[in-house]
Amino acid sequence: MAQTTESAAPAPATPSSPRRTPRVHRAWFVAAVTFVTIIGAAAFASLPGLLIEPLHQEFDWSRGTIGFAVSVNLALYGLTAPFAAALMDRFGIRRVVAVALTIISVGSLLTVWMTAAWQLVLFWGVLVGLGSGSMALAFAATVTNRWFVARRGLVTGILTAAGASGQLVFLPLLSWLVEDHGWRPAAVTVSLAALAVVPFVWLLLRDHPADTGLAPYGGEYAEKPAPVTGAARRAVTVLLKAARTGPFWLLAGTFAICGASTNGLVKTHFVPAAHDHGMPVTAAAGLLAVIGVFDVVGTIASGWFTDRFEARRLLAVYYALRGISLLFLPMLLAPTVHPPMLFFIVFYGLDWVATVPPTIALCREHYGEDSAIVFGWVLASHQVGAAVVAFAGGVARDVFGTYDLVWYASGALCAAAALMALVIRRPRTETASLAGA
Repeated sequence: MAQTTESAAPAPATPSSPRRTPRVHRAWFVAAVTFVTIIGAAAFASLPGLLIEPLHQEFDWSRGTIGFAVSVNLALYGLTAPFAAALMDRFGIRRVVAVALTIISVGSLLTVWMTAAWQLVLFWGVLVGLGSGSMALAFAATVTNRWFVARRGLVTGILTAAGASGQLVFLPLLSWLVEDHGWRPAAVTVSLAALAVVPFVWLLLRDHPADTGLAPYGGEYAEKPAPVTGAARRAVTVLLKAARTGPFWLLAGTFAICGASTNGLVKTHFVPAAHDHGMPVTAAAGLLAVIGVFDVVGTIASGWFTDRFEARRLLAVYYALRGISLLFLPMLLAPTVHPPMLFFIVFYGLDWVATVPPTIALCREHYGEDSAIVFGWVLASHQVGAAVVAFAGGVARDVFGTYDLVWYASGALCAAAALMALVIRRPRTETASLAGA
């Protein structure tokens, strides 16, 4: 009788053998949930540039002080990412992302009651920075590495474009809220948007193809690996190994410039810079939203190109074109939107985060199974670069009364990044992963 009872025990939750692949692979549903998740979380990234003027007027905080809070947010966004990738290996993607979204929601909501600048740094800088970093692009890289073998470049481009799509969805709404109802309703909207995504993550996202008895898309079935303990230690160990290789420093350097010339500069300071020239905040925010439209196109196209062309050459082209566009921007800012400005918006938008798919591809080529964590550290450099310029841009505006110097400096940095990308060597077969490096 005991033998019969034992034989009737339920099967393990994780299938031990593959089942037949469905007509539409589950990997595409996981990618879709990841896309929606990143869109929901992207709402908070749309807000900082809209807060500079309202907070300056209400609390009389300097733009440098507000920029410092944004820089803390951006720095933690990057520095948290490699540890988050390791935590996903330990606790699973679903748990880490659900907790991260909740932290973002709480941090954004608490800003409604702040009365001092240190509270802005704590709530928006620290809490939202930690939450966003825990589900940054390392999240997209982890999903892509686990669920896809074929079409990795395309999927990376699509998931990267999700952030731009979130900007497109929320930026016009948030700018209208800030302009007509104040910044507090906008902060509450960001909080609710992040919280609304949590049920989708918990119910629909799965950590590994083996959880559903499937092979990765375009690959062979493999058992789900055991949880990796010591997440923080692993993240640091991977960093120390990667830091002994030249490509890591070149990728980190180029991506720091990428962050400086996008999140740190344009996303944070474009709206106040345009407003300095007499452009209404809603019009400037609308232009950023248009950047988001073309960013989706450019990033997905970049993913397609990355599957077909050499990644380092793509990076060089992207950085060179971005640098040229930034050098022209100070001459284009005006009280109204005119055709040359629209041309800049389209041109710059196509290049906004087109750098991500080839950067992830180069991490994968050089560092193999550790590539998601290595990319997390490369992303940390991206956000440190963004943080420096978010703060420096505010200080430059306070000191010089204009952003022109920052635009020109960023254009020159992009030219340097293009040269650095060309120096990245091709990976040797025997050192395709850190284990063999």
